[in-house]
Amino acid sequence: MDRDASCSLVLCGKSSAETDTAKRLKNNGVLKLADNTQIVLFLDSEMENLIRDDASFNISLFMNSISTDRFGRFLIWSPRLSSTHDVVSHNFSELPIGSVCVTDIQFKGRGRTKNVWESPKGCLMYSFTVEMEDGRIVPLIQYVVSLAVTEAVKDVCDKKGLPYIDVKIKWPNDLYLNGLKVGGILCTSTYRSKKFHVSVGVGLNVDNEQPTTCLNTVLKDISPASTLLKREEILGAFFHKFEKFFDLFIDQGFKSLEELYYRTWLHSEQRVITEEKMEDRVVQNVVTIQGLTSSGYLLAIGDDKQMYELQPDGNSFDFFKGLLRRKI
Repeated sequence: MDRDASCSLVLCGKSSAETDTAKRLKNNGVLKLADNTQIVLFLDSEMENLIRDDASFNISLFMNSISTDRFGRFLIWSPRLSSTHDVVSHNFSELPIGSVCVTDIQFKGRGRTKNVWESPKGCLMYSFTVEMEDGRIVPLIQYVVSLAVTEAVKDVCDKKGLPYIDVKIKWPNDLYLNGLKVGGILCTSTYRSKKFHVSVGVGLNVDNEQPTTCLNTVLKDISPASTLLKREEILGAFFHKFEKFFDLFIDQGFKSLEELYYRTWLHSEQRVITEEKMEDRVVQNVVTIQGLTSSGYLLAIGDDKQMYELQPDGNSFDFFKGLLRRKI
């Protein structure tokens, strides 16, 4: 059988109510994939029917690590899956808000500009659901997510007494460690019943030394005797941080998180080249990044002291090459 022809999904809930949801979803068989891949559903109590190894995601460890009210409490796990993002986005209305899908191996992962890649074991790959009402702030949710990831790593290090792992944010949605990419965020949304259904995808390299680096490689370089970071602990810490940040974001706006965000990103006072379309030519200029605008683009100041909003041109793989600027 072709490897894409079917996939196994394990359903698990934190509470008895969420466990009942898992049973209902299995019995009704309502979960689907966009490409009509056959889905075989299991409850977590039936996992002995699946082939697992020591590197498989530990559902019990994750469930014991979360203490949230909404996010991460309903889990879908698969040993091998085309895309966690497709699972949550295609079944958004069937799943409780805050549901998360995790896989050990992902072979049709999604990125910006429709990039597709295969992710092996050792990466923390997950997607979860968020519901929002104000469309003006939906583009900012990716910044809340990226901040929650960086703070989750710090939180796990603190709790385990490990050296500080300084994961940084590269605008708009990449995660870097020691100058190398270790993760990224993808957010997509649809509008239904006067609400925005946001599907959030996160990839974070915890254990794979190639092709760049990973969290545990850096940790071992700093302290060879340290215990290693675990995907389940990072995911649990992420939802704790995200739920807190999300509530602040909805109640008080992104301003409530800006100070922490700017301490975590790579771009304060960074000089970048922008492009400005004139009548029949494109003029390049150098500006200095100051922060974010209210719409989530980059706020910069030119040598002429004029403030500009910087937007990606939609073509460059590196968002900092050929940014378009607009006076504000």
